[in-house]
Amino acid sequence: METGMDRMYQGGTMMNGPAETKCGRSLAEVQMCQSILPCHANHQGGLGAGQLLKWMDTTACLAAERHAGIPCVTASMDDVQFEETVRVGQVINIRARVNRAFNTSMEVGIHVSVQDILSGVQKRVCMAFSTFVGKPVGTNKVILRPVDFQNSVEWHLEYSLASERRRLRLYNQEAFNNLMLDYHALKDDAVWSRKDTTLKISTECTRVESIELVLPPHANHHGNTFGGQIMAWMENAATVAASRLCGTYPTLKEVDMFQFRGPSSVGDRLVFKAMVNNSFHSSVEVGVRVEAYNCEEWNQGNPRHINSAFFLYQRTNQDGQFLPFPEVFSTTQDGERRYIAAMVRKRIRMARKHILYSRDEGPISVPWDKRNQVFLGYNNVAALTVLAEKQGWEVSSKNNKIRVFVLEELHLLSIKVEMVVDTPAFHAFSLLSDLKLRPQWDTNYLSCEEVERADEEETVYHIKCGPVNGSKSRDFVFLLSKRQPCKDGDPYVIALRSVTVDCLPPDENYIRSEAKCAGFLIHRLSISTCQVSYYNQVTSGVLPYIAGNLAGLSKSMEETASCCVKFLEQDTISTSL
Repeated sequence: METGMDRMYQGGTMMNGPAETKCGRSLAEVQMCQSILPCHANHQGGLGAGQLLKWMDTTACLAAERHAGIPCVTASMDDVQFEETVRVGQVINIRARVNRAFNTSMEVGIHVSVQDILSGVQKRVCMAFSTFVGKPVGTNKVILRPVDFQNSVEWHLEYSLASERRRLRLYNQEAFNNLMLDYHALKDDAVWSRKDTTLKISTECTRVESIELVLPPHANHHGNTFGGQIMAWMENAATVAASRLCGTYPTLKEVDMFQFRGPSSVGDRLVFKAMVNNSFHSSVEVGVRVEAYNCEEWNQGNPRHINSAFFLYQRTNQDGQFLPFPEVFSTTQDGERRYIAAMVRKRIRMARKHILYSRDEGPISVPWDKRNQVFLGYNNVAALTVLAEKQGWEVSSKNNKIRVFVLEELHLLSIKVEMVVDTPAFHAFSLLSDLKLRPQWDTNYLSCEEVERADEEETVYHIKCGPVNGSKSRDFVFLLSKRQPCKDGDPYVIALRSVTVDCLPPDENYIRSEAKCAGFLIHRLSISTCQVSYYNQVTSGVLPYIAGNLAGLSKSMEETASCCVKFLEQDTISTSL
């Protein structure tokens, strides 16, 4: 994923000290360079993740304090993603910049790159976002000054995204609670709850407990335990837990939210508790909890919960291919809660990635030409059929007759909504294949007009959709291809994809958006019932309409599906009358 910091890095060399713009003004950015020595390396000869986290926290703190002009403390660090291994002898460059300041807190973006001394080649190693809080001096109230992004497009982009990331952080607990309810509802009939545990490993076998005494070298310049040191100790405990599961040395790929809940100081005893929460074929999540005790609390057995984080590990062979992790199962009620919570966090991470870092797919639409109708129609139907046959769909919610699934493949995200409808399959096919009727049950559709009907199976439509979050309305130009079953057991097919039509150029009042692959498959269950499955390979044009649902903040897809079921069933009743 490319950020404004990436583009700024590619555009020139950053100077140590205040970074100057063309106007001569300084920005809240600092830079640290480190040559990797054997003392920084792990047993595999690469830079230890714990050491890197310490340097990142130091650099970010200095950037925050440069902007605030007062002491600052780490509140959290999230979206920590490791992409490249750093070897002994290489040089890393850590850049931290305040992206946006709020009332008392600010977001600091961190970018780590590595340079090979001999070749001069530079690669991105890691990126992360930290939240820092200014410490008031005396009784003075902290009010941070705004960040001056100097009319730079790249910096203004990070400034805007910082606000969106903050919104997601604030709603994170609400989204987590909502999704936990959904996944608990799936527990009784989900595949992962019924599998035989004979070949699985109990998560209890991965439990790790480690203690550290905070000494003066572990303190920061404020006198509290250095946050980067706590992160390093947490990473050590998490790595031991993950290695106990796979019997080898896994690689840390991502950290889901270091959250600092309270301070600790010199003389405290810190207890690190780590355990594998869940494994996801090619990755595993390890949860780490940090408890602090002073002398009195230690004797009374009364800990303070000061930090927690979730670490994602992968393992690869010599060719760089991902190796699977053993499946796990829980034996306690708390273990089951952690198992399900890991699935919820995976869903939230997926949503954050696609909402915040969605890529520009480039042109998706193909030119509509009636002379090429057979080829376009075939590709339209084939793409939907292939999407429906993909493996790995994960159910994310279940409500009466409706189930929602998601499928993530590298940078592609797809959704599937299954609906059981009390109406004959052909009747559902007839209604759903007429897009002019869709505004009656889909609130996102403001209008739908037929542009050109090639024949009974191919029709081009122009759809206008409402605005989302204050943005402009969007419009789509779709080719609809419909097919009836060739034999018993085959589904009815309604395939949709974007096309370009000369008579419908983009309108300045709308954002012309595109869909790559979408549509319905309708299977006959009985004479009077059918299963309607809606598919959509999510694009940047479709994403705004489902982002809240993906993040666990709304039930928009379930509500739309419910309206669709009611529409199909009510139309059946009125027809029979």
